[in-house]
Amino acid sequence: MGLTDPGDAGSTAKAAQPAAAADPAEAATDEALRALAEPRRRAILRLVAHDELAAGEIAAAFDVTRTAVSQHLTVLRNAGLLSERRIGTRRLYRARPEGLAGLREFLEDMWASSLDVARRLAEADRGIAAADDRSAAAG
Repeated sequence: MGLTDPGDAGSTAKAAQPAAAADPAEAATDEALRALAEPRRRAILRLVAHDELAAGEIAAAFDVTRTAVSQHLTVLRNAGLLSERRIGTRRLYRARPEGLAGLREFLEDMWASSLDVARRLAEADRGIAAADDRSAAAG
């Protein structure tokens, strides 16, 4: 995944932004990662992980304006991490575990790859130690 060059014409002083993802699943994972990068959004997601809560109940848990919480809820919903249900004028939010599926798969793949690398390094280290042991026994 490439990053845009911050020195490109028309770029702003913001940090480099990721290039567009190649497929929809990767794009969804990228969006989930961006949404979860903000600590308050992670806290909101924890609040609604097991209970459906009204926007006002969520906002009451934070020392920020309701507008700020509403913006966080919008980002989480757009990333597929929250579902929204309306009852009259109330908006109720609940976490969507399936919204984390792509992220979970990404992390599991990285973890499996890391474990494989660690296994190969340990096996290579044992091979060197075994060769050293054979050399010492022969000499």
